[in-house]
Amino acid sequence: MRETRAMPVPDGLDAMRVDAGLARLLGLSRTVAAALTEEGSVIMDGAPMGKSDRLSAGSWLEVVLPEPPRPLTIEAKPVEGMEILYSDDDIVAVDKPVGVAAHASVGWTGPTVIGGLAAAGFRISTSGAHERQGIVHRLDVGTSGVMVVATSERAYTVLKRAFKQRTIDKRYHALVQGHPDPSSGTIDAPIGRHRGSDWKFTVTADGKPSITHYDTVEAFQAASLLDIHLETGRTHQIRVHFSALRHPCCGDLTYGADPRLAARLGLERQWLHARALGFAHPTRGNWVEITSKYPADLENALDVLRNA
Repeated sequence: MRETRAMPVPDGLDAMRVDAGLARLLGLSRTVAAALTEEGSVIMDGAPMGKSDRLSAGSWLEVVLPEPPRPLTIEAKPVEGMEILYSDDDIVAVDKPVGVAAHASVGWTGPTVIGGLAAAGFRISTSGAHERQGIVHRLDVGTSGVMVVATSERAYTVLKRAFKQRTIDKRYHALVQGHPDPSSGTIDAPIGRHRGSDWKFTVTADGKPSITHYDTVEAFQAASLLDIHLETGRTHQIRVHFSALRHPCCGDLTYGADPRLAARLGLERQWLHARALGFAHPTRGNWVEITSKYPADLENALDVLRNA
């Protein structure tokens, strides 16, 4: 049975597009909100609304909400190429390969870090949503590198707080097109969702504060290898910031990379790697730093540039 929500349109949503207004009012994605309008599930003052129609403050809004998603299950399944970099009674750090998600999600049928750890016999913290138990941070499916998972309840609580308070030292390496000027610097530009896509992001004035620090490690004729320190942790932050500077990550066709250079370097994904994580151990307090080596496809791209 689908739930119906009825309420007056708040003053703050006056003249806003229906899909954007529902996203803000009910916490839905704009894609879901648009789908509800297409099926006639959004009514204002007795009339069905289209996604691009405008809300009117004080009008009576009725929305038939979508069916709640079924709980996702954790499938214990070995993940090829995923190595354990460190483990103790509280945490386990893995070297996540490309093509692996942090946890199960709607529409994803591929391997997951949580499933791989379960198959390897690790007991994961039960904190968090069922399919995300133990997950204190995530890496994109297309990004490789070091990722830490909590295996105790205390570790989950402490590490979640540490990521939120930005006391974790997150280091990435990225190969970007061209040569950023200056060669070392800080990008301070807010990031929000791209208007044309729910899964793409962009620099926008009304986005969330986003800060990226970078240094050039090695410069090549067509690209630069950067060491990157994230002060914030927005989705696709590195990819969006360097795309905005017109220095997208090599191979990142979604954010404007040159497909010819990607082909020359043998890249089928963005050259972006979570190189290291540093943090105070959640129960012992000592500083822990875990590093990950480059996988073969990223190392090969560097070899092509060095031998050019």
